[in-house]
Amino acid sequence: MTRLALLSILLWAALGHPALAVRPDEMLADPKLEARAREVSKELRCLVCRNQSVDDSDADLAHDLRVLVRERIAAGDSDDQVIAYIRSRYGDFVLLKPPLETGTLLLWGGPVLIVLFGVAMIGRFYRGRPAPAPAPPLSEDERRRLDALLKGSGGR
Repeated sequence: MTRLALLSILLWAALGHPALAVRPDEMLADPKLEARAREVSKELRCLVCRNQSVDDSDADLAHDLRVLVRERIAAGDSDDQVIAYIRSRYGDFVLLKPPLETGTLLLWGGPVLIVLFGVAMIGRFYRGRPAPAPAPPLSEDERRRLDALLKGSGGR
């Protein structure tokens, strides 16, 4: 029973937390500066992985960016200065949450425009279709045959 408990604790510890890509040789000695570096790194996109922060990525470029962030923080830059420095080198794409500016309006409004365009095209498709023509009335012969069929089936 003790082995089972120990095994479950080890599995929980191994699988219960996300694996972070920060290497021990990157980390700053000061825990406060390291915490700041981690927060800044979480705001920056890995340019190789695209949907991961540099804090979570194992890519070499992400490693280089993490080292750069730590160098700038150790040099005395504020968090905003570090982000501005990296943004000036790599553009808005390096930010996981790009700012709402003139240059990024299409990025923020693009999905909404695509949905609106799709709704307009669907509406245009259905509005342009002619209404189905009404069925012509039954002739006397057809009406008699229908009545006979209905009487023969018990009126169901």
